[in-house]
Amino acid sequence: MDRVALVLGVLAVAVVVGLVWRSREGRFTAVAPAVLAAAEASTGPGGASDADARDDRVGAHELGGPLGARATFLQLSSEVCTPCRRTRAVLAAVAAEHDGVSHVDLDVAEHLDLVRRFHVMRTPTVLLLDASGAVVGRMSGATDRRQALAALDSCRDGVAPR
Repeated sequence: MDRVALVLGVLAVAVVVGLVWRSREGRFTAVAPAVLAAAEASTGPGGASDADARDDRVGAHELGGPLGARATFLQLSSEVCTPCRRTRAVLAAVAAEHDGVSHVDLDVAEHLDLVRRFHVMRTPTVLLLDASGAVVGRMSGATDRRQALAALDSCRDGVAPR
């Protein structure tokens, strides 16, 4: 009888862990408003910031192309990641449908500096950048269209909500 209880207990724990994992998959997590305010306070004269010296911003030179005028989905993925392909298709479609939104997909093996800087622990990880390249939020795991649009809504006109 003790073995049956042990097996049922382990099964219950596994189910709870699986449900928690599933609920977090692809969910958008915004950057705290205090962090965004500090980033804005450090903006240099005339509104220009030193993107090279800032850890919370990504410059166009790091992306290999221009930032979106409204937002940029920066996807960090790996070659052998199946959810990465699905997320890439979703984000590319969302970016194509919305003016000022771009999508950049970078291989984690080739961009270890970004992986370390933004503490990427799994692929795909998507960083949502505002028009200045500041990270306003992130999503980890497979992302669907609904989640991508909700993340984009949090970055209206290049400014994250307060």
